[in-house]
Amino acid sequence: MGALALPASGVVYLDSNSFIYSVEKIEPYSSWLDPLWLTAHAGKLQIQSSELALLEVLVKPFKDGDAVLELSFRSLLLGSREVQLIPITKIILERAAGLRATVGLKTPDAIHAATALLNGCAQFVTNDPAFRRVSGLPVAVLSEIAAA
Repeated sequence: MGALALPASGVVYLDSNSFIYSVEKIEPYSSWLDPLWLTAHAGKLQIQSSELALLEVLVKPFKDGDAVLELSFRSLLLGSREVQLIPITKIILERAAGLRATVGLKTPDAIHAATALLNGCAQFVTNDPAFRRVSGLPVAVLSEIAAA
């Protein structure tokens, strides 16, 4: 079984799918993310994401009328000391526009990448290899862990 290699310190940026895997216990990704949560809980790493993640993770609970799942996401993203949501600012939007123009990311992905870059993340955890096209973004693709 593979493992997510974590930086020794700094900020780990999570794409929305990582929150979904963790909260909904989607394997094998949930198990691969568990060490990250433990390390963040111990105060050795900070987990960040864009406020956009809140929108993305709440779609399914709203669609399914699942108040328990909605509360789980809200607790993690809004009530946990391990997670910091970064506001979407004009600077982030301008950087995201540049990423859309130069590397062809979709708007939500461009916002995530711009947020991570502007906040100096040590690692960007996702399951979307398209983020590898972003220069300077230290990407870890979860689906590639099994192959490693």
